[in-house]
Amino acid sequence: MVRVPKRLRLVGYRLLQAIPVLIGIVVVSFLLTRALPGDPAVYFAGPAASESSIEQIRASMGLDRSLPVQFLAYVGDLLRGELGQSISTGQPVLTELTTRLPASLELTGFALLFSIAVAMPLGILAATRPNSWIDHLCRFVVTAGVSLPTFFTGLALVYLFYFLLGWSPAPMGRLDILYLSPPHVTGFYVIDALIDGDFETARAALAQLILPAVTLGLFTLAPIARMTRAAMLQVLEGDFIRTARAAGLSGNKVLYTYALRNAILPVITTLGMVFSFALGANVLVEKVFAWPGIGSYAVEALVVSDYAAVQGFVLSMALLFVILNLLIDVTYTLVDPRLGMED
Repeated sequence: MVRVPKRLRLVGYRLLQAIPVLIGIVVVSFLLTRALPGDPAVYFAGPAASESSIEQIRASMGLDRSLPVQFLAYVGDLLRGELGQSISTGQPVLTELTTRLPASLELTGFALLFSIAVAMPLGILAATRPNSWIDHLCRFVVTAGVSLPTFFTGLALVYLFYFLLGWSPAPMGRLDILYLSPPHVTGFYVIDALIDGDFETARAALAQLILPAVTLGLFTLAPIARMTRAAMLQVLEGDFIRTARAAGLSGNKVLYTYALRNAILPVITTLGMVFSFALGANVLVEKVFAWPGIGSYAVEALVVSDYAAVQGFVLSMALLFVILNLLIDVTYTLVDPRLGMED
């Protein structure tokens, strides 16, 4: 009998767990969108439409059928890879999502890189120097990052770096009107421009990205710094750390080879949750900086009760969340030394 390693068993178990989650998401997203206030047929028909024309539009959209029939039709469209037509833009929802999702991913990814670059060193320094000025600075940054609303932080940064100092370009989307969008490869303007060898466009895209990424990063670094500090404090009090120090190992080797490796596991879990949360909650940042992402698209669809657009947004975010959690579980199994010993 072939013995399957524990790491592979865990990955397979997580994949099986994702199936009922996705089914539940399909059902809940369908029911929630039907509970939205307003009638999309009335919006699509216009304020001067008659009752008969509204009924015709409602019938053409399939809204006159019972909920079970609508749900079966919705599931059939999903199985064919169709997410419907957006009534607010007139474009297929799948086209809108594939166009806007890279913008949100680029913003959230750069914000998370900024958060990691600031939060993890700050959390490590705070854990190694408890009750020092660095520890107090870490607590202040964490409190400020959670307390300050993202729209306030974004407006303050725009006022300082654009209006007063003139260091930042106008907060008008992903790229200044003087530049053309780079050829589509990944959907990330900075990376696509670098692949194309257009360093001037890459610099312009990065300049547009800095302020919104820092705005979102200041909000997301709080849980990362707090978790890094807490995990490092707990590990540094362990017996194996005292043994390593007593054996004469250098402070850097004890800190980064032994302590950080054991403290990184809860930090990885926190990173995954922060990324998924930021991807769905960056709508205020997108509004402040006119960023054409998926968050602003979902808000506009909610306002007009655009069922297809809202359902497509919910499903795409849920799928990303499931994939992200699976990647976190796989990474967790790869970096956890205890699982390697049990294979």
